[in-house]
Amino acid sequence: MQPLIQMKNVVKTFHSGDKLSMALKGINLEVASGEFLAIIGKSGAGKTTLINMLTGVDSLTSGEVWVQGTAVHQLNENQLALWRGRNIGIVYQSFYLMPTLSLLQNVLLPMDLCDQYQRRSSTQHALDLLEQMELSEHVHKLPSGVSGGQQQRAAIARALANDPSIIVADEPTGRLDSTTAETIFQVFLSLSMQGKTIVMVTHDQNLAGRVSRVVRITDGELSQ
Repeated sequence: MQPLIQMKNVVKTFHSGDKLSMALKGINLEVASGEFLAIIGKSGAGKTTLINMLTGVDSLTSGEVWVQGTAVHQLNENQLALWRGRNIGIVYQSFYLMPTLSLLQNVLLPMDLCDQYQRRSSTQHALDLLEQMELSEHVHKLPSGVSGGQQQRAAIARALANDPSIIVADEPTGRLDSTTAETIFQVFLSLSMQGKTIVMVTHDQNLAGRVSRVVRITDGELSQ
């Protein structure tokens, strides 16, 4: 079967003054549909840079990125934004919820941005997602009115708003205590059981040992 995600010889370099640094050194990675992949590595190893290449958040220096048959590396900025909104759910360590919007409005936002908003059905879908994340009692609260773990669950609900087949999570438990981190990880396990493909960056070796496959990145290079 054709892999859902393919990264072929992906190189990413950065300029810092006159110095050129190579963040990714010819990354080759394939991810199958329905896989729960953990990418582990030390700070500065290239974890976030790698997933930024995968999601098109940042442009690669050379190589190719294919997701569900789409040549991500060939899309322009407008095409990338629309493709990403409809196909990739991204969960960040810092939540990035809009502080002046309620949790419900935060989940509705991606549907609106991707021109998939329909008042009645979209609102019900957002409410269903928040209920799935055990946030039914908090839908009209601002992010500042709920705990960190609840904010992260709301961020996961937002990532699922357009029913993407792929969830990319960048250290989603990094700012949470161990008990809350376990709760959030269980949410990802549940999504994996539902058939979602998950790529999760983490430094937590314990969590990484409970997924389908683990790859390690060291100084911009992958090892299985």
